[in-house]
Amino acid sequence: MADPLWTSKDIAAATGGVEAGGFAATGVSIDTRSLEPGDLFVALAGARDGHEFVAQAMAGGAAGALVSRDVDAPAVKVAGDVLVALEKLGVAARERAPQARRGAVTGSVGKTSVTQAVMAGLSLAGPAHSSVKSYNNHIGVPLTLARMPAATRRAVFEIGMNHAEEIRPLSKLVRPHAALVTTVGPVHTENFPDGEAGVARAKAEVFEGLEPGGVAVLNADNRWFDLLAAAARDAGAVVRTFGRAEHCDARLIDFQVPGSHAVVQARFDGTAMDFPILQTGLHWGLNAMAVLLMLQALDVDLDKSLAALGAFEPLAGRGAEKTVAVSGGAFTLIDESYNANPISMASAIATLGARAAPGRRIVALTDMLELGPQQAEFHARLAEPLASASIDLVFCAGPLMKSLWDALPPTRRGGYAETAAELAPRVAEAVRAGDVVMVKGSNGSKAGQVAQALAALGDPSSARPGETR
Repeated sequence: MADPLWTSKDIAAATGGVEAGGFAATGVSIDTRSLEPGDLFVALAGARDGHEFVAQAMAGGAAGALVSRDVDAPAVKVAGDVLVALEKLGVAARERAPQARRGAVTGSVGKTSVTQAVMAGLSLAGPAHSSVKSYNNHIGVPLTLARMPAATRRAVFEIGMNHAEEIRPLSKLVRPHAALVTTVGPVHTENFPDGEAGVARAKAEVFEGLEPGGVAVLNADNRWFDLLAAAARDAGAVVRTFGRAEHCDARLIDFQVPGSHAVVQARFDGTAMDFPILQTGLHWGLNAMAVLLMLQALDVDLDKSLAALGAFEPLAGRGAEKTVAVSGGAFTLIDESYNANPISMASAIATLGARAAPGRRIVALTDMLELGPQQAEFHARLAEPLASASIDLVFCAGPLMKSLWDALPPTRRGGYAETAAELAPRVAEAVRAGDVVMVKGSNGSKAGQVAQALAALGDPSSARPGETR
């Protein structure tokens, strides 16, 4: 059995709860579907009350539960909200690991991929800990903290938001030594009356939790750099910059994609360097600069940082590629289906346009969400980067993507449908050997359904309409 992460005695001390049966837990879970044997099950209130699942959690091997009412299981019972108790457990985890250097990553684009790239570097430097998936909200951040082992030397946390006043309490919970804002753009603007300016101020909340003398890593190319830098300095942070300008601490000089990888040319603290990465998206030039600065701030040496970047593979739904066998050969599927906004969409389209392809360059796009009153305009504007990238065929799904469909010339139109599920078979029918096909859209608009349908074409048990396999 693994060493315990928490004993019931420790949990009770951290949360002010009362033990009802002693136990030792090796992990922390909020969901019986992903619970591992030995986990502490935290009975949060949600669409359904977590207390209803305590028996199921125990049957699945949970060591005990964190609850606010009596249950038939070993437990720590707290008075009040179980989420507040989880936050207290996270604080206790932070305080029992004073040696841990902590980083926080936020921004309108790239949070999850950059967080995991930073984690790759931290892992090479010693015991490390990070967010899993996109656990970046008022539940995911305290859960990630509560899962942090006492022996952790370095950790990185993803912090997200949909509204103002969401990042501040999470940053104060993490108390990072370094905080990165990847960029600020028109994302979640429907929740901000003043648009991007409101988003920028909300992202700047991350600096309010910084440890004294902490480092703020900022994108000098972003239009909101001055606002962010002023907020960081007001919080007492040392500002470190990445971008293309000569004055940047981590300066991107060039980004070339000779094949299935990229070569980054840069100057880091004035020293010239070229290094390979497995990512081929053009945005990864600047992402790499940000990762290097964050790893430096968290006391990882440059050799380990470059080794981590060189081995870091694209995440599922965030640029992962797959070769899919079809009649006459194969096509390449680029799965960008996890999320989308105007910034990431333009970058992904430009990346596809710069790529050599024996066949056609095809995109299948679903709605970008939470863009506010300008949502139709943001979608229609994609016609320009699609033309600049010489994309051969464009497939669109969703009521918002209809604005793009209407703006496309007939020669570029592949097909339109109201939903991703309706679009998927049309894209599958059109694709041929040699094509490079990118699927991108907001998670809520189900772009993943299109990516899954295309990936399934390589399964011998699947068949297109009229085909036998």
